Amino acid sequence: MARPARLSDAPVTVPTVVSVPSRGATRATIHDVAAAAGVSRQTVTRAMNGQYGISPTTKQRVLAAAASLDYRPSRFGRGLVTGGERQLGLVVSDLRNPYSPELAAAVLGLAAGKGWNVMLADVGLAGDSDRAVQALGAQTDVVVGYLGARAPEWIERLGTVPVVELDPAGEVLRAAVRIDPTGAIEEVADHLLASGVRHPVIVDASAAGRPSARGRLMLDALRRRGWSPEVAVAEAPTAEHGAAMAARALERFRGVDAVLAFNDVMALGVLAACRRAGADVPRDVRVVGVDGLTAGTLVAPTLTTLAVDLGEVAREALDLALGMLSGELPRHGAAVQRTVRHRLLLRESA
Repeated sequence: MARPARLSDAPVTVPTVVSVPSRGATRATIHDVAAAAGVSRQTVTRAMNGQYGISPTTKQRVLAAAASLDYRPSRFGRGLVTGGERQLGLVVSDLRNPYSPELAAAVLGLAAGKGWNVMLADVGLAGDSDRAVQALGAQTDVVVGYLGARAPEWIERLGTVPVVELDPAGEVLRAAVRIDPTGAIEEVADHLLASGVRHPVIVDASAAGRPSARGRLMLDALRRRGWSPEVAVAEAPTAEHGAAMAARALERFRGVDAVLAFNDVMALGVLAACRRAGADVPRDVRVVGVDGLTAGTLVAPTLTTLAVDLGEVAREALDLALGMLSGELPRHGAAVQRTVRHRLLLRESA
C-alpha cells in the first residue's frame, strides 16, 4: 500500500499564525492568507496548488494560515460574481456495479439543473485512489460520495473542501447523507414470515470476512422472528460471488426457501444459481435484494428489493453542499446530516 503523501519527510516546525483579524461573515482572500503567513500572493498560490519553488517550511506556514482563515481557492465564489459554473466532485467505489452509474446519473441530472459541472473519481478502479481523491478536491468546490472506511484519511487530504459523505461507514466528520435500510428490513422479514418461510439464508459481502452492518441488521431481524439463519459472507458484492454463495448454501443447507442478498447485484447472481440448481423462484426459494436497481425489473422473475431513491439522495447531498458553500450551514455537525430510507418493493421473486 502506498504511504500517505506528506508535505515533507523531515520534521517541520509550524510557526504559530498570529494576528488573524476577525472577519465576521466576509470570506478570507488570498491577500489575507499572504499577510497572515508573511509571504507574497504568488507564494500562497504555489503552496495551495502544490507547485515547486518554495520550501517545505514555508508551504506548511501558508497552509496553516489558510486553515486558520478557512481559506481555499473557490470557483464557487467566482461563479457567483461572473456567472461561471461551479464544480462538484463525485466519488464512487466501482463503476462496474450498476449502482454507481445510477447514482452518478441522479447527481449529474440534478447538478446540471443547478448550473454545476460534475467531475467523477472511481476509487475502486483507480490505480492510485489517494491521488484521485486529492486531485478531485483540488479541482472542485465540494466533494460528495462514498469514502467508506478511508473517510478520515481522505477528508484530511481534502483539507478545507466541504465534503458530503454518502452512507458513511463510521463517525461523520463533515456532512453526510445516511442511507438507512432498517425499516425496510423489518418489513421484508414480516413479509417472509407471513409467507411461510422456514429456512432463510443471508448472502452478505464484507472484505473483513464477517457480516457487514447491513448483514447484521438482516440477521437481527430474522432472529427476533424465531429463525436461526445461516450467513454466507463473500469478499465482494458481485453477481459472481452472489451466485457462488447461493450455490453453496443450496447444496449444504437442506430446505433453504429464502435468500436475502446484500445488494441487487448479488441477488441477480442468486437468481442464476437457483436456476442452475433447478430451484424455482419464488415457489421453492424467495429472493430479495437491496438497492432498487433498474436491472431488477429486466429479469424474470422480477426482483423484490429494498429500494433507495437515488434522486432523493442526490437532492439531499446537493442541498447540504449548497448550504455549506453559501455559509448557511456549518461545515460539520448534526445540522449537516440527512437520512434517506429504503422501502420494500415486492416483485415476483418474493
